[in-house]
Amino acid sequence: MELLVSFLTGDFLGKPAWLWLIFLALVGALLVFDLGVLHKEDKELGVTESLVLSAFYIAIAVVFGIWIWWSMGPTSGIEYFTGYALEKALSIDNVFVISIIFGYFAIPAKYQYRALLWGILAVLVLRGIMIALGAALVQQYEWVLYIFGAFLIATGIKMLLMGESEQDVSANPVVRFLSKRMRMTPELHGANFFVTKPDPETGKMARYATPLFLALVVINIADLVFAVDSVPAIFAITTDTYIVFTANIMAILGLRALYFALAAMVHRFEYLKYALAIVLVFIGAKIFWNQIVGKLDPAISLGVTLSLIAGGVVFSLWKTRGHGPSAPHGAVQGQAPAAPPKSAAS
Repeated sequence: MELLVSFLTGDFLGKPAWLWLIFLALVGALLVFDLGVLHKEDKELGVTESLVLSAFYIAIAVVFGIWIWWSMGPTSGIEYFTGYALEKALSIDNVFVISIIFGYFAIPAKYQYRALLWGILAVLVLRGIMIALGAALVQQYEWVLYIFGAFLIATGIKMLLMGESEQDVSANPVVRFLSKRMRMTPELHGANFFVTKPDPETGKMARYATPLFLALVVINIADLVFAVDSVPAIFAITTDTYIVFTANIMAILGLRALYFALAAMVHRFEYLKYALAIVLVFIGAKIFWNQIVGKLDPAISLGVTLSLIAGGVVFSLWKTRGHGPSAPHGAVQGQAPAAPPKSAAS
């Protein structure tokens, strides 16, 4: 019993272990509820259901943030909400790329949610590793924050001046490598990531990956690319690893639910990327301000971040009123704009 108490109260990345276990239990319960209760069968998630489920996840994230505010103090609470708002806004870019990936592999809407759900499990692990590495670097070498700040400023300026390039899934090196090295079926087999079928050359039963598996791999690779921006951004807000991890994961959990509503209208957020670019420049500059002038009030960071994001959303909706959805998101509506690549082994 003493060993258990010692473990639960012991320090892990700056916080007692029981705090981490409570959060991981909450994440696990949400995933089980989502997959085991709400989505036992593969089906297309409608926009209304997507918005309701998104509101549920946002409510959970807000309640969790209020608990952090109450238990850890106003500064931690403000840092959590700032990080959550930033990660939520950055995730809209993820939605655009994910919709392109699903469209390229012609994944029907009824299979997309399950792929996203399994994808989030991998994301939890990958983001956890990246955040742990980032925390270790910041703790050991505080000057790394200057690198994070300079990187965020450079990224923001690049987004402002150059915008974002079109995503070409067929040119992705991961797609090319897996398509050549793995046995792959050119067609889907329901919600299966792998199927067993006769090899056309030997006649023996062999295991084949489906386009759904390849889409899942590419989505996770894309998340790693996005994490290169988002992880330094949230470390620029706070170096508290618990706040960084919980805000990040809460935003990602809600992304799956919000995807089906956003994918149908992501074209309406065309100008949000410019607001996000300014946010990244602001957060990067804040690191230098904190070190040279003095720590900026967290409430100011929250206010500026929310104002810029809200302004970007409102301006985008106003400028794109009456615009129809663009082609890359056709797969969300059940269209199949492109066929998956064929493997040399299939």
